[in-house]
Amino acid sequence: MKIRAIAATAALLVLGPAAVGNAAPPASGPETLAEGLISPLHLSVGPGKLVTVSEEFASKLTNVAGGTTSQLYSAPGWDVAGTAYQGSTLYFLESQGAGPMDPQPLAGSLKAIDSKGRVTTITDQLAAHETSANPDQLVQYGLSASDAASNPQCVAQLQAIEFPASYTGEVDSHPYALAVVGNTAYVADAGANAVLSVNLKTGAIDTLAVLPARPAEITESAAAAFGIPDCLGLMYGFEGVPTDVEMGPDGWLYVSSLPGGPEDASLGARGAVFRINPANGQTQVHVEGILSPTGIALDGGGNLYIASLFGEGVYQVPAGTHTPSLFLPAVGAADVEVSGSTLYATTDAFGNGSVISNRL
Repeated sequence: MKIRAIAATAALLVLGPAAVGNAAPPASGPETLAEGLISPLHLSVGPGKLVTVSEEFASKLTNVAGGTTSQLYSAPGWDVAGTAYQGSTLYFLESQGAGPMDPQPLAGSLKAIDSKGRVTTITDQLAAHETSANPDQLVQYGLSASDAASNPQCVAQLQAIEFPASYTGEVDSHPYALAVVGNTAYVADAGANAVLSVNLKTGAIDTLAVLPARPAEITESAAAAFGIPDCLGLMYGFEGVPTDVEMGPDGWLYVSSLPGGPEDASLGARGAVFRINPANGQTQVHVEGILSPTGIALDGGGNLYIASLFGEGVYQVPAGTHTPSLFLPAVGAADVEVSGSTLYATTDAFGNGSVISNRL
């Protein structure tokens, strides 16, 4: 019900995007910096416009510079995910065991690579934190307890299509993306449905915020499509699955979220971007109606850019507004970053994976 095996949904690209309002295109067309990458689901921009890409399914980090690529780090068998630069130091996430399809025990680390290529582990306790704390253990997902009790036929139909009828947060951890601010790394854990804070000096981990359940009404078309006629009109709470985290110029964290269920357009464009107060974990919805938002970035003026993996490309939400519009058309846009006056994005994430740049 979450981003446990996003490759399995790659075929959904053929279903087509959900419509979102159009904006004027960028002033100039994008430049391709690299092609032929394997699942480039994350990128960061470091010193000298060095772009580092997580080729997640290939378990490695790749540098892109001057039109060439070079391997920075490799960990076969591990999920090497989100990255963030602080000066010349690159922080990145590594994990195993997320979801039912990975038989390995849960494990998750935050690591760093310095300018000389030396790798250190900040903490290897991300999965242990989930196991001990399970931050979303009290969040109700699926049908409400009362709806489940009073609609046994609906429960049976949901179970028949392998949808859990009514449940609370389970133990699962998939450290997926991060932002580094001062002495703190903020980790979006797509298995835990939470944003964690990690002290970079001590490795201490705390839960900053748990994303709320994302309710959706089971409409007539959805009931027919999924074969659950007795569920018509009920609300189903999907998991809020964080996919990226960035610090905005307003001092709030911005977190993109998948809706934790079908990521195609069959139930509508249900992805969102939240704002989280890093001082107290206060969470509020900032943008809704995005199909599969998996990467976000903000420029110095507070304009928000959202990579829609199964949508039309990269969307823009101007500062002070909450309405997205298409900014840069692209297939399979997995992540986006802004450095100075340049936007960088990974595209065609499940095909001929590419890194592009475009002047803002």
